[in-house]
Amino acid sequence: MNEGKRHIAILGSTGSIGTQALDIIRRYPERFEVELLAANRNVDLLAAQAREFDANHVVICDESRYEALSQALEGSDSKVFAGAESLCALVAAEGVDIVVGAMVGFSGLRPTLAALEAGKIVALANKETLVAAGAIVTKCAAAHNAPILPVDSEHSAIFQCLMAAAGNKVEKIHLTASGGPFRSWPKERIAAATAAQALKHPNWEMGAKVTIDSSTMMNKGFEVIEAKWLFDLPPEKIHVVVHPDSIVHSMVEMSDGAVLAQLSCPDMRQPIGFALGFPERLPFDGKRLDFAALGTLHFEEPDLDRFPCLALAYEAIRRGGNIPCALNAANEVAVKAFLEGRIGFYDIPRLCEGVFSGVDFAAEPSLDEIFATDRKARALAAEKIR
Repeated sequence: MNEGKRHIAILGSTGSIGTQALDIIRRYPERFEVELLAANRNVDLLAAQAREFDANHVVICDESRYEALSQALEGSDSKVFAGAESLCALVAAEGVDIVVGAMVGFSGLRPTLAALEAGKIVALANKETLVAAGAIVTKCAAAHNAPILPVDSEHSAIFQCLMAAAGNKVEKIHLTASGGPFRSWPKERIAAATAAQALKHPNWEMGAKVTIDSSTMMNKGFEVIEAKWLFDLPPEKIHVVVHPDSIVHSMVEMSDGAVLAQLSCPDMRQPIGFALGFPERLPFDGKRLDFAALGTLHFEEPDLDRFPCLALAYEAIRRGGNIPCALNAANEVAVKAFLEGRIGFYDIPRLCEGVFSGVDFAAEPSLDEIFATDRKARALAAEKIR
């Protein structure tokens, strides 16, 4: 860790997590300095962020947008790069202390591994990295003594509860789920749901992909897989409970039956700030809980008939190996097709389940096999859509 300010790299700075991370940094200029900003295609916002935070390095992952970004940052002190290889080299540079992994989907895997191999602290919001290659990522982190700090509100909550548990035996963890926009809808109505309806999350403002995943509950299934790797727990000790209030962000049940919970108003800046300031809690002036006004908290079991993606994720982690990677790849293709209006809502789980049987199983896949699985699963998914 550098003396004084923490030097931050944000991968996916123009997305929901990235912009909120920059909001935390904006509030604490005496604590943080932006070393690197990276985005996929959004040149205008990326350039504006680079100028505001005086970022030393800026990467546009879509190489076709390099000239546009260079022109937008002409006259600034920011050095402009393009492509995944540049990003992987820069996150490993000496000037970076904390890497915020907020890229969408499988694309976050290589730069996350590059950061871990360099011994960086990784504040991880990109759950697909652990879904696709959890064993490889966690082994890499351990080998290089590189901490992974969870940014997802649920995993941050579990992490905070485990700190309070002080090493005592954990019976199970309870991952809370909002239930998404279709929690109370009958199955027949869900079947006809449009992308516009699925994008209307009742509690959280997120990017399009994760919002659709929330509506199918695939997001919660991926969080089960993520929790398995982050907290070294078997899937049978990871319980999902629907909590539409989004106040209890997750719970840890101890061996004596006591349950530790982390509660706060739904605002992603709280877990982001916790990760950036760890082990210190940064003061935050967000909305506070009013328990008297809140009155009641609601919980219910998830309905796996109406939301089969959650069951698919449990099945994928039980099979293990490269199967979660195949599920992630198929889901990314399916969600894109659903957003484009090419398939229906329940085609997403049907497509994902169909891809399972078409991928050769590897019990302990290498990184090359993970990338091969990703390619094969995407090709199978695209073929099924056609």
